[in-house]
Amino acid sequence: MARLRGPDGCPWDREQSFDSIKPYTLEETYEVLDAIDRRAWPELAEELGDFMLQAVFYAQMAAEQGLFTIEDALDAINRKLVRRHPHVFGDDSAANAEDVKRIWGKVKAAEKEAGRRTETKGLLDGVPRAMPALVEAQQITSRAAAEGFDWENAAQVMEKLDEELGELEAARRTGPREAIEDELGDLLFVVVNLARFVKVDPEQALRRTNAKFRARFGYIERALAERGKTLEDSNIGEMEELWQQAKRQSKSGD
Repeated sequence: MARLRGPDGCPWDREQSFDSIKPYTLEETYEVLDAIDRRAWPELAEELGDFMLQAVFYAQMAAEQGLFTIEDALDAINRKLVRRHPHVFGDDSAANAEDVKRIWGKVKAAEKEAGRRTETKGLLDGVPRAMPALVEAQQITSRAAAEGFDWENAAQVMEKLDEELGELEAARRTGPREAIEDELGDLLFVVVNLARFVKVDPEQALRRTNAKFRARFGYIERALAERGKTLEDSNIGEMEELWQQAKRQSKSGD
C-alpha cells in the first residue's frame, strides 16, 4: 500500500482519502457477510483479504499524516484483548459464558469510569452516527439498557409494538409524510429492541428473510418461464399462487 500511495504508485490510490474509502469499507463488510451466509469458504478467504485491505489503507493514510501506524492499531487491539480477558491473561477465572459476561461488564465499567475522568461525553456519543441505521439502533439501545433504561420483559416490548402500529396507522390516515416517516422509524426502533429481548440479531434475521424472498421470487420467475410467460404477462393472483407453492416447497425441504 505504501508503494501504491507513493510517487511512482497508482494515481487512483494516491487520490484517495479517509472519506472516499468509507463506502468501500461498507461494501467489503457486506461481501464478507454474504460469503459467510452462503458458506462460500474459498470466496470468504478472498473477501477477508479485501476486508483487511481497508484497515491497511486507512493505516497507511494515517501514517502519511503522522497520525498513527498500523502497528499502533494492532497494539491497541492487543491491549484491549488482554485487558478484557483477565480470566485468560490475568488472575481472574471464568468457568462458563456467564462468568465471562460478568468479567466483561466489570472491565467495561472500569474503562467507562476512566473515560469519564479524562473527558466528558454522553453515553451514546461513542456510537458512530454514520453506521447503518439498524446497527446504530442496536448499539444505542443496548447501551441505554445497560444503564437501566429498558423494558422489563419482551411482553412489554410487544405492547409498545402494538402502540406504535396504532400510531403509524393514525399517521397514515391523517398525517403528512414526515409524520408517517417518524412513526415508521419508531416502529422499527421498537422491533430492534424486541430482537434484543428475544436474543436475535435483527440484521441477520432480515438478511435471512431477504434471502428467502429472493429464492421464492426466483421460483415464481422460473415457474412462469416454464409456462411460457414473464412477470409482465402474469397477474398478482397467479404470482401469489406460485409464491405459496414456493413457500410449501421450502418448508418441506424440497
